[in-house]
Formats: sequence, C-alpha cells, structure tokens
Amino acid sequence: MTERTLEVPCPHCGTVNRVPEARLASSPSCGRCHLWLFEGVAAPLDAALFEKVAMRGDLPVLVDFWAPWCAPCQAMAPDFQRAASTLEPRMRLAKVDTEAVPELGGRFGIRSIPTLVLLKAGREVARQSGAMSQAQIVAWARAQAGG
Repeated sequence: MTERTLEVPCPHCGTVNRVPEARLASSPSCGRCHLWLFEGVAAPLDAALFEKVAMRGDLPVLVDFWAPWCAPCQAMAPDFQRAASTLEPRMRLAKVDTEAVPELGGRFGIRSIPTLVLLKAGREVARQSGAMSQAQIVAWARAQAGG
C-alpha cells in the first residue's frame, strides 16, 4: 500500500511541497524557504500568495475576510488564531484584509465582515458571516469540511 502524499503550499513563499500524509503533524518545513508549513496561526495573504496558498493544494483552506476598522473582526481575531492551532495541519487557516486586498473581497462577493469562506481544491464549499467563538469556528469548519 502506497502512502498518500499531499500537495501543501507554503504560507510564506507559496511553494507547493509534497508531504506524506503521515508526516503532516510532524512539523514539516518548506523545501524552498525552510520555514514551517504549519505554525498554528492563520496566514495573512495578499493577492499573489492567496492564489498560491488558497487556490492550490490538497488541504481545505478556511479564509477569514476581515478589515482593520471592523470591531466584530477584531473581536473574533484571537479566536480565529486559536482555531488555527486546533484545525492545522488538516486544514489551512488564512486571513485576507479586504481593505488591503479589495479585489479578493470583490471576487468572492464579500458583503459583510467578518466572513469565513471554506475552499476545497480552490472552490468555495461553504460560507459563514458574523463573528464566532473558537469553538464555533472549529465545529463549523469541521462540519463543512466533512470531518
């Protein structure tokens, strides 16, 4: 039986790394920049890194669309960061500042923030608007991702 290998984009440089599924939890590092692929925090993404990290790879990606002036976004931010330590390495968590990268907010039709969008293989599979606690984020993400 052959071990399944996953393609995991680096949240720092965007390089796609091939990681044996059994090694996901053993702190794999990027073959190019040598930084850890999973750090237990949500990766901030600009437009270029979004294309590499959120739209490619074999892991589901949970994106928090937010803005610095948004009080509910600020209130949810620590819970989203803590959710990353629970959901990684089976799911990548990322943040997109809709003020800094408005084209992504427009592309995904973000009408209110915070909005969480779950992507699988670059396709949106679920969306939830409004602030949530860490437990709610984890439960919602797992339910939407299928486990």
